[in-house]
Amino acid sequence: MLSLNNLQNIIYNPVIPYVGTIPEQLEPGTLIVIRGHVPSDMDRFQVDLQCGSSVKPRADVAFHFNPRFKRSNCIVCNTLKNEKWGWEEITYDMPFRKEKSFEIVIMVLKDKFQVAVNGKHILLYAHRISLEKIDTLGIYGKVNIHSVGFSFSSDLQSTQPSAVELTAMSKENTLPFIARLNSPMGPGRTVVIKGEVNTTAKGFNVDLLVGKSKDIALHLNPRLNSKAFVRNSFLQESWGEEERNITCFPFSPGMYFEMIIYCDVREFKVAINGVHSLEYKHRFKELSSIDMLEINGDIRLLEVRSW
Repeated sequence: MLSLNNLQNIIYNPVIPYVGTIPEQLEPGTLIVIRGHVPSDMDRFQVDLQCGSSVKPRADVAFHFNPRFKRSNCIVCNTLKNEKWGWEEITYDMPFRKEKSFEIVIMVLKDKFQVAVNGKHILLYAHRISLEKIDTLGIYGKVNIHSVGFSFSSDLQSTQPSAVELTAMSKENTLPFIARLNSPMGPGRTVVIKGEVNTTAKGFNVDLLVGKSKDIALHLNPRLNSKAFVRNSFLQESWGEEERNITCFPFSPGMYFEMIIYCDVREFKVAINGVHSLEYKHRFKELSSIDMLEINGDIRLLEVRSW
């Protein structure tokens, strides 16, 4: 389970500028979690994933993450190679606010970095320098950092989609994906779905079904074009009332996600990338009859597990 609580090698209240060796090799699945506070007189700060710490000549920077507050609020990302900057990738969706705390999560994926701030997906940045060369973390600028932590659970997004642990009835990891749960739903049961949203995605759905009646006990339907995360049930041949309220729509085109569906006594709880997203009260009460999972839509399915 992707949790931001089981971090290792935590550095508390580092003095800025901070330049430190990353304790292990970055691999797909590594998380770097930086918690801090933006002072009122901040104009910019940066987090750099560097290849060494040399100053003269300046070490290559594989990933330069640079929020700027002057003129237009934006985040500039870039790569420095042989003391030359490449092309800037600019994000105008600015999650940082002066005098407010923040939590940056940099997720290392096979071909890119994925950054979330305060639980919200912000940007993707394709690797321009190979991961093996990155060994140093630098934090510079007018910023207060409370902690820097790492999670080196490198089982995320291996090169091949991993084995599905359920009894798949469709070809493995192709959509629609239909599988029987290895044991029926009930309090304490968990389903984890790992995937990647297509870059042109309109939406997708994850359904928990009652095999014998084809009723849908839980229908999860993120719609990217309208940024709605729709939940519903299909019981006795008809759809119920949609639930849509959500504080923050958690999906974006191209992003990697881990969806955790946890069955509680009264409701399902859903988390995306370690952040709680919603609850859905059970409308179909015979939990032990819920024994199938169906996934379809604009995603690349990487892994499905239940326990």
